[in-house]
Amino acid sequence: MMNKKTFLLLLTILIFASVHLANAQQLKKVPRIGFLSGAHVEPLREALRQGLRELGYVEGQNISFEWRHSEGKVERLPALAAELVRVKADVIVTGGTPALVAAKDATRTIPIVLCIGDPVREGFVASLARPGGNITGLASIATDLSGKRLELLKETVPGLTRVGVLWDGGDQGAAANFKDTKAVAQALRVQVQSLEVRSPKDFESAIKAATVGRAQGLIALQAALIRSHQTRIVELATKSRLPTMFTDGRYVESGGLLSYAPNYADLFRRAATYVDKILKGAKPADLPVEQPTKFEMVINLKTARALGVKIPPHLLMEADKVIE
Repeated sequence: MMNKKTFLLLLTILIFASVHLANAQQLKKVPRIGFLSGAHVEPLREALRQGLRELGYVEGQNISFEWRHSEGKVERLPALAAELVRVKADVIVTGGTPALVAAKDATRTIPIVLCIGDPVREGFVASLARPGGNITGLASIATDLSGKRLELLKETVPGLTRVGVLWDGGDQGAAANFKDTKAVAQALRVQVQSLEVRSPKDFESAIKAATVGRAQGLIALQAALIRSHQTRIVELATKSRLPTMFTDGRYVESGGLLSYAPNYADLFRRAATYVDKILKGAKPADLPVEQPTKFEMVINLKTARALGVKIPPHLLMEADKVIE
């Protein structure tokens, strides 16, 4: 027969073991979110964190992150995507087309939340309403904004008839965006000079080619390579006295002239809702891809004065942010 002392000892051991097992199981259940992009963009990371915090997630308690950035080197993305698969990420959030391509090639089972231009046109989802497969998220529909950006640059630079377009030849999203820009330019009777780049060493020769080609302005299309070297691009364009239009307000904060784009921080904050739904059992195939709800125009008046460009008053009134 078991005496009372032995019984209490065994009971204590069982309780301790049960608590320990429960804690261990709880630790194992902490979701791991992978983040893959071609550029290290802290505001976007923080936007995702903020969105998850608003939904009740606390980093280190009920969620963890695996951050992977290729620093503008697209060739590194497949290996980084494979790392996220090896660490068994529960969801992978991607920024940019090359990152999405790498994630898609790395896994057909881990849910992927995208934030890119036009996922239907680029072949990543079947439709916005029913994506199919393991991919869903938010479309920035950057290609549809090409006409608006060119029109704004024309309003800012009277008599604009030739514009240089800086784009990354290794980014299929940028390639599609360039085609759209070229088509829109033809309708607006503006000649487009292709300034294709594939590495940082191409920037100087591309801007020089724009100057030699008598471009009256420069449009830089969204790509990790360009984003990672935005300061250099702005410096080269300013030195060549080229009025610039960018696809992200952060370039203008670095000294660019104009930008018109979705609010990318808002997109990544909203991406948190997809992560939350997927962690609660929703399938990416059944979650419709959303489109942007916020667009912003940013103008740098300091740069305009340095270039001798007069911003039309109505644009200053319409701008979401004016940098003095």
